[in-house]
Amino acid sequence: MTRRRATILLHWSVATLLLLHLAAGGTNVMLAWAFALTGLAMLALALVFGLMSGPGPKLEGSLRRAFPALQWGMYALLGWSAADTLAGLLDLSLPGPDARTLLMSLFAASSLHALFHLWRHTVLHDGALRRITPRLLHGML
Repeated sequence: MTRRRATILLHWSVATLLLLHLAAGGTNVMLAWAFALTGLAMLALALVFGLMSGPGPKLEGSLRRAFPALQWGMYALLGWSAADTLAGLLDLSLPGPDARTLLMSLFAASSLHALFHLWRHTVLHDGALRRITPRLLHGML
């Protein structure tokens, strides 16, 4: 499996598992395990190989300069949420906010992340969604 395919698979898996885990109220142990392991795998992939893509040539100014830091911030929040979920499954506790607060924060940040990339794709026409969408769906973009 290529790095791109692994990133795409993990990206959409994490998004789906986050929504399902929140919808279940954090009570489904299998969803919690799946979210925690998938989130940590996505973080590990980014830490080992770096970010898959940059801001693109059409993104300018302060957004362009902030893009890498914001992207790493999303990975940090994902890793923290996944690690806290895993710690809860192992009857451990991490300092900081509770798991539900972290998951809701991740959901809010993910929503802003999605809106930003939709804006890039529709306003800047820089193909932002093509980078993270499976090729099978590119015809709909």
